[in-house]
Amino acid sequence: MPHATQHADDVSVAGAELDSALRGGPFHVALRAAIAARGLPLQRVQHHLSRYGVKVGVTSLSYWQQGARRPQRPESLRAVRALEEILQLPEESLIRLLAEDDDRSAAERPAARSYRSFLAASDVLGQLLGELDSPPDAGLHTLGHHERIDIGARRELRGLESHHIVRAHREGVDRFLAVHHGDPGCVPELMTVHALENCRTGRVRSHHDTGVLVAELLLDARLRAGDTFLFRYAVEDGTGGVSREYVRGFGAPGGQYALQVRFDGNALPLRCHRFAQHSPAAPRSGRRDLSLTGHHHSVHLVEPRVRSGVVGIGWEWE
Repeated sequence: MPHATQHADDVSVAGAELDSALRGGPFHVALRAAIAARGLPLQRVQHHLSRYGVKVGVTSLSYWQQGARRPQRPESLRAVRALEEILQLPEESLIRLLAEDDDRSAAERPAARSYRSFLAASDVLGQLLGELDSPPDAGLHTLGHHERIDIGARRELRGLESHHIVRAHREGVDRFLAVHHGDPGCVPELMTVHALENCRTGRVRSHHDTGVLVAELLLDARLRAGDTFLFRYAVEDGTGGVSREYVRGFGAPGGQYALQVRFDGNALPLRCHRFAQHSPAAPRSGRRDLSLTGHHHSVHLVEPRVRSGVVGIGWEWE
């Protein structure tokens, strides 16, 4: 049967390119050079991976070596470690480049909040909730939360509208504390909270340095245990810099959460994705590409039942 052959000069050039790529990266260039140096078609690479108990499609391998996508899920990272053996590379060589690429990307995304900033915002939020006499248990369980975010022509977070469906699990609940965390550079003192349906705006507290705003929404009814209630409010923002993601945190499990991000037609992102985190300190997971749809140029996600942690949508500008 015919078999693939490589001339000595080709092997030498491929080896030199691989050595250079392994030293300086980026990951996708090193992976492509390693596959070329071994003379393996992607179908054979996939076959070898399956022998390691790792399932990765040929399309994914192609995307990885083109730089169109990056291995991020636990199964994908297992595949990268297996590839180091299959392609006869030094241990941790590809994983190291992947980590360096992530660090470089993080440095190029100044609006992505660090764990330290989340901690600072969390401390401030506790102080603001204390000022509004918030009990540890607000007495409401979320059955549904639908949120729409509007991104303006300056790529800024122009505002949001939030629709809540809740059930009281204790007597006498008559308010809800809404939390908004603006983008870096925002001015929470200039934001406006609008009560839209079945509620009124009460006290509002904010913290300039962290961009955290807390608004008291007074419900139009005093709820008994077991009562359900619907209310809607909006936050007018538009005070921050370029927005690159919207994140919603959940302290406890709940019902359905739907997030829609709408973009101005004169400022459309290159790509969008969904992500999740078990906690602000945990790595992001569950990344999934989202496509812009509809007349309003929007993307969305739906979580049938939220868990404690973080879920959000991120996007990249040209």
